[in-house]
Amino acid sequence: MLLSPESRILVTGGAGFIGSAVVWELNQRGCENIVISDRLGTDEKWRNLVPLRYADYVDGLDLLAALPKGSGHGPDRFDLIIHLGACSATTEKDSDYLMRNNFDYTRQLCQWALAHETRFVYASSAATYGDGAHGMDDRLQDLSLLRPLNMYGYSKHLFDQYAARQGWLEKIVGLKYFNVYGPNEDHKSDMRSVVHKAWGQIRSTGRIQLFRSHRPDYEDGKQQRDFLYVKDAIRMTLHLAETQNAGGLFNLGSGVPHTWVDLAEAIFAAADLAPDIEFVDMPEHLRAKYQYFTCADISKLRSTGYQAELTGLREAVRDYVVNYLADDRRLGD
Repeated sequence: MLLSPESRILVTGGAGFIGSAVVWELNQRGCENIVISDRLGTDEKWRNLVPLRYADYVDGLDLLAALPKGSGHGPDRFDLIIHLGACSATTEKDSDYLMRNNFDYTRQLCQWALAHETRFVYASSAATYGDGAHGMDDRLQDLSLLRPLNMYGYSKHLFDQYAARQGWLEKIVGLKYFNVYGPNEDHKSDMRSVVHKAWGQIRSTGRIQLFRSHRPDYEDGKQQRDFLYVKDAIRMTLHLAETQNAGGLFNLGSGVPHTWVDLAEAIFAAADLAPDIEFVDMPEHLRAKYQYFTCADISKLRSTGYQAELTGLREAVRDYVVNYLADDRRLGD
């Protein structure tokens, strides 16, 4: 079994939002022989590490050089790599940085994993689908049809294509996370979920601001997203990690689209307050790259044997608000 107390597991991005949640869930399953790799920088994501149990920490800049150079079958081998380390800012403008950090780093780590017979699971992104003109189908064979709307999405898409050309893709697992939200995300600045941002707005002003629609076919606040609670996201991730006959790209979402108004009302309900929503103009620089609808078809995930029920939007938002945001708690606190 890959997820056993004896397993040696590497989690890159392990101090980040989804990465630290993965380590937390591994701890719940008795796994502590974990090496975390990340770049802590100057933000507060180090706080995500405090409640976790793991064997070692390696700076992300040092990881590739520190990987064992031998056969990979000795005491230093990894049974599983969960590669979540990346720049996830959809507004990042430094294309060279994204290519080095998201594409080339992933390529080198995957090459090592395949050469050492190590299970490799990595974060692709739902951003690879762009505006969804060619659907959001994780069974799509011709990946060249997809048109990401930003450089972040393209850097993820480029590795998906590279892995497919190399014949790697069916040997590894790529995760296309949709709109994940939940505890341990507070360090993400503008990339925090609307739930986290809205909770701060409620506490300071009593209301939530949402973007107006700039398309006539969508009313204000009726743009739709597939919102996925992080606790569901990590269970899906670990299911695919330990299902060794699963390979390729997988959508990870709830499979149910909700409007921003639905989400706002769930946040107010969790706070036991009446909804108070203000609509504001979307910044000009975002309008051309804004997705008005996302929804994950998770039938491919289900076909691998994942049968767990997903947490409903209102239940998940209440858990997040009441058990984490209200008291500034993290997973494991």
